[in-house]
Amino acid sequence: MMKAKEAVLDAILTQGMLPLFFYPDADVSLEIIRTLYKAGVRVLEFTNRGDEALDTFATLSKAVKQEMPDMHLGIGTVKTEADAEAFVAAGADFIVSPIIDAGVAKVAAKNSMLWIPGCMTPTEIHQAQQLDAALIKLFPANILGQAFVSSIRDLFRGQLFIPTGGVEIEADNISGWFRAGVCAVGMGSKLISKEVLDERLYDKLYANTIKALELIQMSR
Repeated sequence: MMKAKEAVLDAILTQGMLPLFFYPDADVSLEIIRTLYKAGVRVLEFTNRGDEALDTFATLSKAVKQEMPDMHLGIGTVKTEADAEAFVAAGADFIVSPIIDAGVAKVAAKNSMLWIPGCMTPTEIHQAQQLDAALIKLFPANILGQAFVSSIRDLFRGQLFIPTGGVEIEADNISGWFRAGVCAVGMGSKLISKEVLDERLYDKLYANTIKALELIQMSR
C-alpha cells in the first residue's frame, strides 16, 4: 500500500495542479470542495489565513473523509510547529508552508506526511532539501517568474517544484511554467476568486476548474 506521503505527492503530480483557498464559512467552503471534486480535483489545500481556520478545517476534514474518501485535503500557510500539530490533529493529509521551518518539517516527518515549504532563493531551496522536502513551492511565483525556474533547475536536478501566485488560467501562462520545469502549478485566487466565494459562483468555478485541468494536460 502506498504511504500517505507518496500518495499525496502522486496525486499532485497526476493532477498537475494544487488548488488552494481560505473562507471562514464551513458550509460555503464545503460546497467549494464539492465543486472542485466534481470537476476532477483529488488533492487541494485549505489555507490557514483566519481566526476560524482551525475550526473550519476540522469540520471540512470530517466531511471530506465521509463524502470524498479519495480526496487529499491539506493545510497551507503553516508557519509554526504548534500550528502543524493542531492541523494534523484536525485531520490534515499534508502540510504547505510559505517558509522553511524545521519544527513544521519535524511534525510532517513524524507523521509520514508530505511537507511543501515555500522558497524564493537557491539557498532556501538547499535548506529545504536538507529537511527532506520532496516538493518545493516557489513563492511568490509572480515575482520569481518562469525564467527563475529555468535558471535554477539544473542546480537542483531531480527536485520537484510547484509555483504558487501568478499562475493564470491561460494556455501560454500554464504551458510556460511547465516548459520552465515545474511538475505542477498552485492555483489560488485566479481559480477560486473572492467573487466566486462571496457570490457562491459554483458553476463558474466548475467550468474554470475543468478548463484549468485541460490546459495542464495539454501543457505536459
